[in-house]
Amino acid sequence: MTLYLVGLGLDDEKDITVKGLEIVKRSDLVYLEHYTSILGIEKETLEKFYAKPVLLADRGLVETRAEEELLLPAKTKDVALLVVGDPFGATTHTDLVLRAGALGVRVEIVHNASIMDAVGEIGLERYKYGKTTSIPFWDEGFEPETAYGVIKENAARGCHTLCLLDIKVAEPSKEDLLKGAEGKAVQPRFMTVNEALKILLEIEKRRNEGVLSPDTLAVGVARLGQRDHVIVAAPIGVLLAHDFGAPLHSLIVPGTLQAMEEEALVRWKIA
Repeated sequence: MTLYLVGLGLDDEKDITVKGLEIVKRSDLVYLEHYTSILGIEKETLEKFYAKPVLLADRGLVETRAEEELLLPAKTKDVALLVVGDPFGATTHTDLVLRAGALGVRVEIVHNASIMDAVGEIGLERYKYGKTTSIPFWDEGFEPETAYGVIKENAARGCHTLCLLDIKVAEPSKEDLLKGAEGKAVQPRFMTVNEALKILLEIEKRRNEGVLSPDTLAVGVARLGQRDHVIVAAPIGVLLAHDFGAPLHSLIVPGTLQAMEEEALVRWKIA
């Protein structure tokens, strides 16, 4: 009996590997992790493709109730946790594996493509990416500037920066969290490239360290890995006005460009 962490890739139900599909079809319980990322299709599409029910695993289940709903059942059953992209795209899943080990639960991983792989399509050399960072939604009393610092450090080394943009899916409200209750889930929110850039420019305004300006070249991407993906390279001032459409969005701030990288970016440039 085993807990399987199965990567789904980035597009639709057919991105799962053959090994992953075989595991899903023989598993007794199948969960879809539903808060670190999302697929571009409905859960019902997965259920039809797998010919079995798929249960949604929100943050509360994975981080709080995992022992009773995932780990202990995996001692007597095959349990599959489906993860968009690759299973280790989020540290939450590393924590889950460690907790499984402490309980003596067998774990098997099935890898798949993630955003970290898909950015290669942009044409910036993969080995020149520096530290990846995330840009969370700002809230009252919570306005982190970490991403700005990471971009600055990477730029000093000539490295590119991949910024993963915040999503909030099926999470309790801030008020309920302060009360210590899960409460009713708030409406899902997905940060856009435009929102991320506004945050970065606001940090620049506060710190005035010359890291970013409306003239800084950046690359906005949406739904990377899906058939209707969007890639746009332009100065930040231009990207601010561009409509990238449906989620998920990401942002790349290039470092020092080599000739081939400059040529590759021409494909995505707009005035």
